Amino acid sequence: MFSHVVIFWTDPAEPDAADELIVGCDRHLKSIPGVLQYHVGKMTGSHRPVVDQTYQVALNLVFPDKQTQDDYQTHPQHLEFVEKFMKRFVQKVVVYDFA
Repeated sequence: MFSHVVIFWTDPAEPDAADELIVGCDRHLKSIPGVLQYHVGKMTGSHRPVVDQTYQVALNLVFPDKQTQDDYQTHPQHLEFVEKFMKRFVQKVVVYDFA
């Protein structure tokens, strides 16, 4: 298995940015071939100081292997998501990939 975790910091000038980003993920990323598990959501607050609470949205995808994740990166739906949603609503993104 190959996990692809994406953390998004949305544009504070766009009050609905987190919700719009989630809609974009659902619309464009969920159905890309090779995605075994899909989960997107808003940051959940915590009293624990080790929990990062600076971001707004996280995306967690699981693929069968790295090659499938590489194919996902160039899939037209992923590229459309980047153009229509990431570039509009996201100020910063950090990715964690691991196998």
